[in-house]
Amino acid sequence: MRAAVLGRPVGHSLSPLLHRAAYAALGLDDWTYDALDVGAEDLPVLLAGLGPEWRGFSVTMPCKQAAVAVADEVELLPRLLGAANTLVRAGTGWRAENTDVAGVGMALQLGGVEQVEHAAVLGAGGTAAAAVTALASLGAQHVDVVVREPARAADLLRVLGALGVTADVQRLDRTGTLTAPVVVSTVPVSGQPAVAELAWWRGQTVLDVLYAGWPTPLAQRVAEAGGRTISGLEVLFWQATAQVELMTGHPAPIEAMRAALDA
Repeated sequence: MRAAVLGRPVGHSLSPLLHRAAYAALGLDDWTYDALDVGAEDLPVLLAGLGPEWRGFSVTMPCKQAAVAVADEVELLPRLLGAANTLVRAGTGWRAENTDVAGVGMALQLGGVEQVEHAAVLGAGGTAAAAVTALASLGAQHVDVVVREPARAADLLRVLGALGVTADVQRLDRTGTLTAPVVVSTVPVSGQPAVAELAWWRGQTVLDVLYAGWPTPLAQRVAEAGGRTISGLEVLFWQATAQVELMTGHPAPIEAMRAALDA
């Protein structure tokens, strides 16, 4: 049986490490997991040419929206978000799933956020949509959406509206202090200098979905201000455990996967 992570670039992904550790712990000696450099435009042709030995894919940028478009079945979450981070073999076709929401939710809860009414999200892409959905599940009633260009927040506002969560859109260059006690940053590496310069405060909890080069400039500034930081590694870990269960049908071996990530 075969599985892989799809994206471009994909060489930095830690998904192979986590999934291979899971297969070894589960005794799935006939399972392999690879990293395939694939763009969104390549996805339909790739999936059409695969044999039945392929059981699932972790999907990263820039293929998350395309994964919804090419899937034969689309579950509720990816349908709502317009993005899927998982494709699972379903009969002769593919089913789109989204485990990013579970990943963000678990990362926040294990980071001490059990309930929140007011939160903020930096960025407005597919990961931001997963983040606001996770925040809504923790009780968020209002979310501040902080972006460079307000026009790019339209899809995120649609998701928030469907969830019954009110929102304000703020321009990043006009935001000094975020008043929300819980913040999720989904900005890429290139946006780190700008968000790190915001006025962070003691007691604030910030989840930065980035994990390469940890602590990020944002995480460093939050820690200096007395805030609490949560690494994107936690999001990666918990979304991967859900993917392992979807693809293999076995409970994820949490301890073995955690040991591989820590190592």
